[in-house]
Amino acid sequence: MRKLLIQGIIAGILSAIACIIYQNVYQEMLFVDFGKMINSGSIIGACLISCLLMAVGYWLIVEKLGKAKLKGWLNIAIMLFSFISILGPISVSLPLDIEFPEMFIGLSIPMHFFPPMVFFGLAPFFDSKPTN
Repeated sequence: MRKLLIQGIIAGILSAIACIIYQNVYQEMLFVDFGKMINSGSIIGACLISCLLMAVGYWLIVEKLGKAKLKGWLNIAIMLFSFISILGPISVSLPLDIEFPEMFIGLSIPMHFFPPMVFFGLAPFFDSKPTN
């Protein structure tokens, strides 16, 4: 459990950093500001919570239930949740005073894939079974 929590926290922090960098680059390059809709605090919270939920899912399947063969199905479920989660930014109605509201989708949708991408990328470093 400890390794998975550490993996979740590190993945959450790294994905939050990546999302914030992406947000700053996106807004600077396209001269838009969505600070009213999405801020650093909400990005950090969403990344940490999602990565910790992934860690808890791995803990439940691998350690609690002892079904390590189900990790692949959990990965598929995480990917599906990531794709389903983009429906939120697509369906949100932005305030009328925000310029270029159509660019909000381009900012927020890629951020939904950063946490699982970082979590899966860090998984080999926290795997307890070494492979040759």
